[in-house]
Amino acid sequence: MTTTMTVAEALAQAMEEAGVQRIYGVPGGGSSLDVIEAAARRGIAFTLTKTENAAVMMAGALAESTGRLGVALMTKGPGVANAANGVAYASLDRAPVMVITDGFTPAQLGYITHQVFDQRAMLAPVVKGHGRLDGDDAGAEIRRLVTLACTAPCGPVHLELTSAVARKPLGRTLPEAARTPPAVADAMLLKQAAAMIAKARRPVIVAGLEARRAAPQLRALAEGLCCPVLSTYKAKGVLSDRHELVTGVFTGGAQEQECVHQADLIVLVGMDPVELILQPWPYDIPVLDIGVHGYSVHYVKPALGVYGSLAANLEALGGHGLAASTWEPGEIARLRSNVQRALAYGPVSQGVAPDRLVQLTAEACAEAGLRPRMSVDAGAHMFSATTFFPCEEPGDCLISNGLASMAFGVPAAIAAAIEDPTRPVVCFTGDGGLMMCMGELCTAVEAGARILVVVFNDGALSLIDVKQQSRQLPTRGVRWGRHDFARVMEGAGGAGWRVRDEDGLRTALQAALAGQGPALIDVEVEAAGYAQQLKAMRG
Repeated sequence: MTTTMTVAEALAQAMEEAGVQRIYGVPGGGSSLDVIEAAARRGIAFTLTKTENAAVMMAGALAESTGRLGVALMTKGPGVANAANGVAYASLDRAPVMVITDGFTPAQLGYITHQVFDQRAMLAPVVKGHGRLDGDDAGAEIRRLVTLACTAPCGPVHLELTSAVARKPLGRTLPEAARTPPAVADAMLLKQAAAMIAKARRPVIVAGLEARRAAPQLRALAEGLCCPVLSTYKAKGVLSDRHELVTGVFTGGAQEQECVHQADLIVLVGMDPVELILQPWPYDIPVLDIGVHGYSVHYVKPALGVYGSLAANLEALGGHGLAASTWEPGEIARLRSNVQRALAYGPVSQGVAPDRLVQLTAEACAEAGLRPRMSVDAGAHMFSATTFFPCEEPGDCLISNGLASMAFGVPAAIAAAIEDPTRPVVCFTGDGGLMMCMGELCTAVEAGARILVVVFNDGALSLIDVKQQSRQLPTRGVRWGRHDFARVMEGAGGAGWRVRDEDGLRTALQAALAGQGPALIDVEVEAAGYAQQLKAMRG
């Protein structure tokens, strides 16, 4: 069948059917305008960000937390170049994002060199696919790109669209979206997996990012086995941090080793190796890998791999009548306490200790009757944030843990707050990460996003500073002044406080959490204890 629908209109229809509610970006004067208008007619809003990098991060954070396709849009040339880090984040953090860029027509490339480079080649290493929609069946190509982005391992796709193509009639009717039934593992494999678990007396479960879509089934397995559960940063909240079986986070480092070394089977559930730190696998314990997708490059070769629909496979395992382990509740509680004790800061001579900053923020949220999400930027502060701030549900911890990019926390918080205005978002960021995306504070104000940005102001790239000190090198290139970020927030139109002690922090938290709009608390923190935290966490 034929249709008078344009390519841009067909793209907007496919977005709507994929659950897209908002596009983030910095438009150019070409196809960007056609896409924004076609999307608006479908009820899809547009948020103007201040950088293309932040636009992709917002779209990616939204895709991660909801499981729906995210969309980011930008102009050609510098827009694509500025977006590249965000696209790398979407790739390594497994976020299904469609990145729509303006492009040049073949005729234009015959005489134009201004802003021209091979955009496809630039993004090729970090996208799953590319399209221009200039063939005979643009509708089928749209469907292919959406499906590709949302197929495990999820990731970004690049759509390079010229104005001429965006306005062109689609020709053929947009095909129906494909519905793929969940893949269940072979019954024999599931039987073998159940036998491995049944044989183990002290299994431990390690939940990874894929488990965010199978939280009820994971909880049923964990409670049936009554065994410790560790999660990666991105999987925090798959089982509530307040649950008695949760021991802490798993990074591939030192902090979880007391627990794992006492196990006789490691059950990886939805574990993507992209989340682990750059260290060899430290365990000589059998591994059962239950995931959506098997990875050829991994830290460990599992004794058995069971792949397909995580929810369906976990549910099928539950039907094998697995018995409880021999772990005692008191053991698990002690392991959790030991982790928190190892990561606790010692007394500080000035400012606020990072662990206390996080604990006081969590306490203030509870006292205010709030159950916020958390976004965390990369840096030394994330040790305290991921240890001491409780997450209740899947997607409650927004963090770049594949690329581990700075300048992620604020954009992610904004996207989450816009998506669900009923839940505030607490963003824990270092001063360095904030300075990389400070313009997005204006985006937060313009959107009325209910976010609380908590700045660990230590005047340094502290994680790199610690590593420099550990090599006994002179301090060079890692420190700056302690800038007043509260005044920056006030200048953008939000509320800001600058504090230097716990009493001041309590007062600021109470005031900030009582508001309905964006707020920022600039906290002077003592960096001296980061080295001890780094050693406790990573070894």
